[in-house]
Amino acid sequence: MTRPRDTPKGSTGLEVRAAAARGLTPVLKDQGSLAGLDEHSVVARDRGLLKELCFGTCRHLPRLEALAGILLRQPFKKRDQDVQALLLLGIYQLLYMRIPAHAAVGETAGAARLLDKAWATRVLNGCLRRLQRESAALQAQVDRDPSVALSHPVWLLSALKEAWPEQWRALAEANNQPGPMTLRVNARHGHRETYLKALAEHGMEGRLCPHAPDAITLETPCDVATLPGFKAGRVSVQDEAAQLSAVLLGPVLAPRPGARVLDACSAPGGKTAHLLEQFDIALTALDSDSERLSRVEDTLERLGLHAELHHADASQRGEWSQSEFDAILLDAPCSGSGIIRRHPDIKRLRRPSDITRLAALQARLLDNLWPLLVEGGTLLYATCSVLPEENAEQVSAFLARTPDACITTPGDVAWGQPSGAGRQLFPRQDSHDGFFYARLEKRTATDTF
Repeated sequence: MTRPRDTPKGSTGLEVRAAAARGLTPVLKDQGSLAGLDEHSVVARDRGLLKELCFGTCRHLPRLEALAGILLRQPFKKRDQDVQALLLLGIYQLLYMRIPAHAAVGETAGAARLLDKAWATRVLNGCLRRLQRESAALQAQVDRDPSVALSHPVWLLSALKEAWPEQWRALAEANNQPGPMTLRVNARHGHRETYLKALAEHGMEGRLCPHAPDAITLETPCDVATLPGFKAGRVSVQDEAAQLSAVLLGPVLAPRPGARVLDACSAPGGKTAHLLEQFDIALTALDSDSERLSRVEDTLERLGLHAELHHADASQRGEWSQSEFDAILLDAPCSGSGIIRRHPDIKRLRRPSDITRLAALQARLLDNLWPLLVEGGTLLYATCSVLPEENAEQVSAFLARTPDACITTPGDVAWGQPSGAGRQLFPRQDSHDGFFYARLEKRTATDTF
């Protein structure tokens, strides 16, 4: 169950529910994601509620849709997906939020008028009141299906079962919880223990993360603008698992000032910035999405850091590939199956065919980048996935066709578990996201014989 939130004091709630329905409609139509959610479509006091309504509904979407299917006498027409969104939002509020039932029902049904569909008010009101009356029986009915009970699409739950027969249920349950807000303290501005004291002075509680030496997890998420020293570059938001890339590259980069490093899929720039905060290196950052690359530029500007940025596809050669690199970070495009709790619309938008397509892209990236690594250099392969096709199986296939690649992934660490040539982390409640890492070294010519 998600963390509760009360309706903002003094809010009628109609506008925010209508805005939430508009934000969810592209997801239901498979025409967009929550990345396009316009939080400024409502007043500032309602933005937290808007985000929770949309993200929480997506987080439990398979279960909410199963209940909606029972409550409706017949499905809404395709042109009325915004009304369907309102119904799902209403069910979510009644089952998962601490909003008074009369507000969840009345304001959700009433919001149909703001969508110019007043006819739907009576339908929504009837469905939601029936759910109030028959809640236990209806939930028991839909929960006979494990994929509904665990709010995952059938194909994804099956994939998790096959890949992780002992962990699949805990993994699915972790996906249904919102992830914590974790910070990365800029080592150029001091130690995280000092920053923890600064947080306390501002009335914010946090705890040191056990695996990433620069990480602090907040007890309560907040607006980044309220973080001490955020604008000055003292701290950034980044999950603990993502911060381990700098830890794994540390032994390669720490003793080598001026080392040439490539961040091949760099947006939005968290790992790029972390490497520059930690090491005196010459870093080249690529991304194939110009809009996302601009976020890398903004991040570096806030932190006072510099990298050579290129709008380029790392699966193909270009101007950026004229030199060799001492280290390459390939944070490869993937299914995002390890960060579903932060991007719950993945449950609706991702398809089984995407995994095959992404695995092919990951293989092209590995094959294109490996020749750019100097002898003795290191490539760190990373994904925010928990699916073996993108992780252990991907690296195993690469090793089989690449005789000068050898495994250097550490085995004596306290995080994750061995998975082929790498280590797999699973999403943990109030802890890190799901992630995979494999560290590979390029043998010298004499070592390959």
